[in-house]
Amino acid sequence: MKKLLITTAILVASATSAMATEYARITKIEPRYQTSYQNVPRTSCQDVEVPVYGNRGGGATGGDVLGGMIIGGLLGKGVTGKDNGAAAGAVLGGIIAAENNNGRRVVTGYRVERQCTEVMMREETSSVKDYRITFEWNGIYGSAYTYNNYSLGQRIPVEVSLRAK
Repeated sequence: MKKLLITTAILVASATSAMATEYARITKIEPRYQTSYQNVPRTSCQDVEVPVYGNRGGGATGGDVLGGMIIGGLLGKGVTGKDNGAAAGAVLGGIIAAENNNGRRVVTGYRVERQCTEVMMREETSSVKDYRITFEWNGIYGSAYTYNNYSLGQRIPVEVSLRAK
């Protein structure tokens, strides 16, 4: 058992490496970009022609008004049983006939109107993913990727290790 422990201790002692924290100088910084896509709402407007409506025709004819007066007079006399009711019914019947027959509704022209809608546009954006830095320590150059935004010439801690073979 003692021989096994001594052998293990010798192997561990001979395989150890020397490690130290030193400071290296940054000599080059390269940002690396990534592209992403997102939908962005945009307003889209256009001018369109909208129909303008109006009435065609002269309105109620004399026969229409007379027919309304006669029917209104008969109804007024039938409801009230008096001549005054017949007169009021005749007047109302004439007015109703004139109002209900004021011509046809047709397109008389067009006007330009601006109409806007919201549409989704796919937009490409580019952003910094990380940085590839190159650094130098005692004439030895190395590189690494980092999320830190370092400056040229800045000193950063590096771990230096040596191992015997």
